Order: sequence, then C-alpha cells, then structure tokens
Amino acid sequence: MRILLTGTEGQVGGALLPLLQPRGEIIAPGMAEFNFTDLGSLEARLDSFSPDLIINPAAYTAVDRAEDETELAYLVNAKAPAVMGRWAARHRVPLLHFSTDYVFDGSGERPWGEDDTPRPLSVYGKSKLEGETAIREAGGPHLVARTSWVFAAKGANFMLTMIRLASERPELRVVSDQIGAPTSARSIAAAVMKLVEGDPGQIGENFAKAAGVVHLTNSGTTSWYGFTLKIVEGLRARGVPLKVSHVLPIMTRDYPTKALRPTNSRMDLTRLKQVFGITTPSWQDALETELDAFVQQERAAAS
Repeated sequence: MRILLTGTEGQVGGALLPLLQPRGEIIAPGMAEFNFTDLGSLEARLDSFSPDLIINPAAYTAVDRAEDETELAYLVNAKAPAVMGRWAARHRVPLLHFSTDYVFDGSGERPWGEDDTPRPLSVYGKSKLEGETAIREAGGPHLVARTSWVFAAKGANFMLTMIRLASERPELRVVSDQIGAPTSARSIAAAVMKLVEGDPGQIGENFAKAAGVVHLTNSGTTSWYGFTLKIVEGLRARGVPLKVSHVLPIMTRDYPTKALRPTNSRMDLTRLKQVFGITTPSWQDALETELDAFVQQERAAAS
C-alpha cells in the first residue's frame, strides 16, 4: 500500500512514520515538496504520489498567532484539506484527517460526543472545523479524528514548555479551570495503526461505520495545573534537577490570551471503543512514557 503521510516534522506525523513503514511504501513529503500554502500545486502532487491511503496530521497549530494570521490558518487547516478531500473522494482513497477539541465552545461539563454541535471560539478552531466540513462534503471515504492537548518528548508542546520553565523559575502559575485530556503523540500513533488496519476498501468501510468522525485522546481528564503537577512530580522522581518550588493554580481570566480557549475539552471515547475496539492508555501512563523518553534523550545528548 502507498501511504501519503503529511507533517512528519510534527509530533503526530513523526510518531506515525516508523510505525507505518512496515505497512508499505510511505510517501512523506516535506513542506517544500507538498506545500499547503500553494493550493494550485497540491492536486498535481497528489496525482504524482498516487497514494492508496492519505493520513493528514499536518496543521497550523499556533492558536494565538492564528488570530492575526487568519489567512494562513485557513489555508493550511481548511483549504488544503479541502483539496485533499476532493482528490481522495474522486479516487476513492481513504483519508484520515486530524482535528481538535477547539471545534467546541467548551460549555458544560459532560464529555463532547462526535455528533455534538461544534461552536469554535477561535480562528484556529474555526479553521479546523472548516477543514472537517470540506472533507465531509467531498463525499469520499474519510475519518476525522479529533484529539486534544497533544504532547511528546520532542517538538513544541506544553510538557516541554513546563519542563523548561520548571528548570528556570522558582514558581509556576498554571490555569486550573480548563479541563481536558493530555494526549501523547505516541498514543495517537498507536491508535491510528488500528484505525487503518486492512486494505483501502476495509479502511473506508470502517471509517463509514464511525460516520466519518471519532474522538481520539488518552483516557482520563485533568487541568493544565494538574498536568503540570504530574510533570514536575515525574521529573523529580527521575532525578532531574529543577528550580521550581511552587506550582500555583490560577483562573483563565488571570492569564489572558489573544485566542479564547474552551474550558471543557472532555471528549467522549465511546465510539472509538465500539467501532474500532480501541481503549487508549490513561494520560498519566502516557506522560510517564514521554518523561522516560525525554530523560533518555537528555542523557544521550549530554554523554
């Protein structure tokens, strides 16, 4: 099988690449070769790649900067996926596309189901929702996998930011009234391998059983504050020297950002289990794995 995998420089794409390689021929173009901001070239590149399966984790994810870089956010998150969606539909190629908890407004306290009405608060969320809609309306075999709070031992993410700040500052003040599921790129990649089991026809049938959308996060929930406490605790348990002595909870209003964030990012994982038979690890277990990987990297770099 020829598999087109985008965004291999990112967290999810990077975690997927080694797992997918035994499945067939992996086409993993860089941004220069498959440029999401050059819509005119995308269809020709897809023709030349001629994939049997498309997996698209590539995205514009700078949530606050998107409020100023609206055109770029929509290009990468909506218009480019629309081109891929139409190509995939025309050639009956299954397309797995990633989206986000930011398509919801964060109201209430119950977990969001796949069929709940999206009401994004930010340009980032609106651009991701438009991408979802374009792929669905293209009418091809597709699955939109919504995830949340992605982290990994590499890249740019909340875990690595907190590790850096904990080594630099005696006190951290972290938002405690936004609730969601920290989700490791490694966990997402492991689940994806089950989402795309079988030949392209079987993959498309399974996508249809999920009505084209599924929520994919680690299990359990916490706040950014609770996540930070576990990060600091895990680093100390591994003997990592830290400067931080206090981690203090604050409210969202005490840490204003350009883009509004949903306060409730809980995601219902029932469909993931019922349709695909997937039960994801807890966010705590996923964090332990990534902290181990981080410490190993640091020690290898120092040796």
